[in-house]
Amino acid sequence: MSQQYNHSSDLSDTEKQSPPIHKESQTPTYNSGSYSQNSNSYQHDLGTGTIQPKHYEDHEVHPINTEVSRIQTSGNNNEYIMIGRTKVLKSELVDAFGGTLNPGISAPSTHKFANPAPLGLCGFALTTFMLSMYNSQAMGIKVPNVVVGSAFFYGGVCQLLAGMWEIALENTFGGTALSSYGGFWLSYAAINIKWFGVKDAFEDETELANAIGFFLLGWAIFTFGLVLCTLKSTLAFFSLFFFLDITFILLSIGEFTGSVGVTRAGGVFGVITSFIAWYNAFAGIANRENSYFTAKVIPLPHAKSRIEKS
Repeated sequence: MSQQYNHSSDLSDTEKQSPPIHKESQTPTYNSGSYSQNSNSYQHDLGTGTIQPKHYEDHEVHPINTEVSRIQTSGNNNEYIMIGRTKVLKSELVDAFGGTLNPGISAPSTHKFANPAPLGLCGFALTTFMLSMYNSQAMGIKVPNVVVGSAFFYGGVCQLLAGMWEIALENTFGGTALSSYGGFWLSYAAINIKWFGVKDAFEDETELANAIGFFLLGWAIFTFGLVLCTLKSTLAFFSLFFFLDITFILLSIGEFTGSVGVTRAGGVFGVITSFIAWYNAFAGIANRENSYFTAKVIPLPHAKSRIEKS
């Protein structure tokens, strides 16, 4: 099923070289059927849902995805890629990398800031390490108040600021993750600071434990969502959020059941998580110009380092 749309002879040369434009969105539209004019052609195949190649400046533009062609390549050797309305050199695409908290292939940021991810990861790692050593009851420590200072300033404020800078760098995942966990550590500090009166509001210890259990369970659910977003990244990147999710789940169960063994297991997984976070931070800082040692990037199976050449 197809129709032909022929421009009348009174159209300008510019209009003859352009596909039909949607009046509201001002973007090219592709109706069922085909549009052709001279050497340019626009054809929407209802059977496959693909849009046939078109021409811009004498270079073919090849659609990559189906149904709606939003990512396209162009240039003599297909060296450019169109992501939405952004034209980027394939060589400039940013790969998934834990050192930048970038979970997938993306265009480089238009803002030229330093990489804030290592700062946020270090703040997260150190505070997680301290709290996890307490949860695992290492050296017989049972009072967590030393963690409060780190949770408020390093894991909280510094990580929150790093998250805001990630947003400025157009990294939605990094900004969401770092800002959220910065908020987690600030809220944890508030629970343990007497001035906020959080613990004093509970007269029953069991009720307080259940409330903290739901608090941790909510963070486990949130972290699971982030785990799903790292399935096409790297092994170290995925492992960070995977082990963190297990840590939250174990600590939540420990609060609900009052099991010291489960809480200590959560502490052990938390220590592992902290070292993975430090590893990702090191990967974002170390390079061949400043260190003899650099982190090895291991992509997950089926993860793509670059858009496939068409």
